[in-house]
Amino acid sequence: MKENLSKENRRSFLLKSSIAIGGLALLNPSKAVSASSDNQDQVFKIIAGPYLQTNFGNSIAILWITNNNASSWVEYGESPDSLTHKAFGKSELGLKPAERLNNVKISNLKPGVTYYYKIASKEIKNFQPYKVTYGETVYSNTESFINPNTSKEEVSFVVLNDIHDRPQSIVHLLDMDKGNKRDFVFFNGDIFDYQTDEKQIIEHFLQPCTDSFAKNIPFLFVRGNHETRGKFAREFPNYFDQVGYAAFTLGPVRFVIIDSGEDKEDTHPVYADIVDFDQYRIQQAALLEEEIQSKEFKNAPFRIVMMHIPPRYSGDAHGPTHCTELFEPILNKGKVDLVLSGHTHQYKIHNPDKTSNNYPIIIGGGPRDGSRTLTRIHATKKEIQVSMLDDSGKEVGRYVASRK
Repeated sequence: MKENLSKENRRSFLLKSSIAIGGLALLNPSKAVSASSDNQDQVFKIIAGPYLQTNFGNSIAILWITNNNASSWVEYGESPDSLTHKAFGKSELGLKPAERLNNVKISNLKPGVTYYYKIASKEIKNFQPYKVTYGETVYSNTESFINPNTSKEEVSFVVLNDIHDRPQSIVHLLDMDKGNKRDFVFFNGDIFDYQTDEKQIIEHFLQPCTDSFAKNIPFLFVRGNHETRGKFAREFPNYFDQVGYAAFTLGPVRFVIIDSGEDKEDTHPVYADIVDFDQYRIQQAALLEEEIQSKEFKNAPFRIVMMHIPPRYSGDAHGPTHCTELFEPILNKGKVDLVLSGHTHQYKIHNPDKTSNNYPIIIGGGPRDGSRTLTRIHATKKEIQVSMLDDSGKEVGRYVASRK
């Protein structure tokens, strides 16, 4: 089959297959989390969001959740007093979304421009074959975001990892960076212990992010091994625009995000024979191999890879060993400048090693007080500066990668 696919179609096929095989077939949100009869008697409201996600490229996804099904849209413009544009969620087979989980993507944004927006949802009280009865329409406050110029001179962001269902850690760590302008926030996996329900996703992640920054600054997210666990793991992707493999350019950096999957064997009894993470990682490696051959990757001043389980330095369990076996040779061949990881719960900077990893590996800390970290990265065309802070604000790691 692979031989009969164009490069573009093969990439699309691998992306879709990797998500499905990883135990995360993207479900229709209406089937996964449709409004319950209990919700129908409640006052209609927005229960989470808005929160922003993006892979840049002059587009942004605005997401939010309502307690009942609704017709929803975004009003936006270049002035807070003139939100003259209107955008809806993606239509499927000619049908606009009419659900609780909302994801509206706005494209063709102007580089470097500040946009203002507000979200709106009109409750669907009753849905009959030839008559839809609407209830109240609710709006958010007007918010704003900057659409960055992808060819900008510098890029700046922060990384959090291994929060493990401690939402107060998100607020605490980000508070240590208050006053600094960041292009995005990256969550490098294991924000949860396992996936239980929607309430957990909202209260332990979406709400603290929205309260802290996510209405105005986008976040990127990749699963850790703990996000693959639990009865709600298959619904999890519906709450995000992106949770797996991605590649994009911002400023002088080409970014690649890899979903490293689970750390146990697929045959482990806890998985009841319904996962296939080995094949999922193989497909991720194929995408990475394709990426390092791209002109975007080769021409970038710097190349940063972000993945939860690092190659090497995370024990001899099956998942970490498989990650090293698959990804390390490709990362070396691609002359990657930096890998950002988590998983071990022990913050550490591993310098390049000519006999194994030819690139530095920065591993963030764990969930407990004293081991939590915030990693700050600033890149220009000449160098990448990495500074890791512990939860007291003390710098516990520093690395500089210069352009050769």
